[in-house]
Amino acid sequence: MYKILKKKALGSQVILMDIEAPRVAKASLPGQFVIVITDEKGERIPLTICDYDKKRGTVTIVFQTVGDSTRRMAEYDEGDSFFAFTGPLGHPSDFVKEPLEEVKKKKFIFIGGGVGVAPVYPQVKWLKEQGIDVDVIIGARNKDLVILEEEMRAAAKNLYVCTDDGSYGFHGLVTDCLRDLVEKQGKSYDHAVIIGPMIMMKFAAKLTKELNIPTVVSLNTIMVDGTGMCGACRVMVGGEVKFTCVDGPEFDGHLVDYDGAMRRMSIFKTEEGQKALREAEGKTHRPKHGCGVQGAKIG
Repeated sequence: MYKILKKKALGSQVILMDIEAPRVAKASLPGQFVIVITDEKGERIPLTICDYDKKRGTVTIVFQTVGDSTRRMAEYDEGDSFFAFTGPLGHPSDFVKEPLEEVKKKKFIFIGGGVGVAPVYPQVKWLKEQGIDVDVIIGARNKDLVILEEEMRAAAKNLYVCTDDGSYGFHGLVTDCLRDLVEKQGKSYDHAVIIGPMIMMKFAAKLTKELNIPTVVSLNTIMVDGTGMCGACRVMVGGEVKFTCVDGPEFDGHLVDYDGAMRRMSIFKTEEGQKALREAEGKTHRPKHGCGVQGAKIG
């Protein structure tokens, strides 16, 4: 059992929890995710790791209550325990595996939208711990929906907060803010990391391509079972079939077929849609219930 040591509401539907999970914390790296199961009959909930403390043996998760499973998860309080907390899963961020001296030569810009700010944070924090300063843009529809501002401000060299309605910080989308930084303030970047809603990543990556900034995106939002069994996270990247939970969750942001991924997400929810996908995708289709686990790393 995995005890909840801390619970904090970051917004009306966004919850942060610190979970006691020493083995997971010890093995965690930025970019990876965990699978949470609330009880013996609970569904698998994949969540990107927001933070981890190897000394305390804790892992921080942030989630939005969007369905029955996450609503039930939000009912758990400090002192309660989850039935399972499996991880770390997925591949760590690329820069974690690169020679540190090469990483230090790069100028990073991180962009987080909505709840996507949570998985951006451990990457920014890890780089700060290596002595690397980075710029960060975080965006939300309005001031009340901005999350982890204080934590991000402590980890980033420069933090730019923007809201769609102008109620706080820069008035505009994250793409407007990035264009302003590059074209009006003379900023330059060698690498971008973008995490947030699929539509936001699509247009932010379109802009970074225009600005010639190599880009990575995380497709964590389309994962369902987190092991490659359900096929919900099937996506085309550079014309090749990939499964987010076993091949990612991070990919080259300029090669992802965002329109195909969004279209697939909408039709995968129905039985009729799944049948159509089986016929269209042939051998590359993953059934909703039944293929083997591929490459899952359990810590």
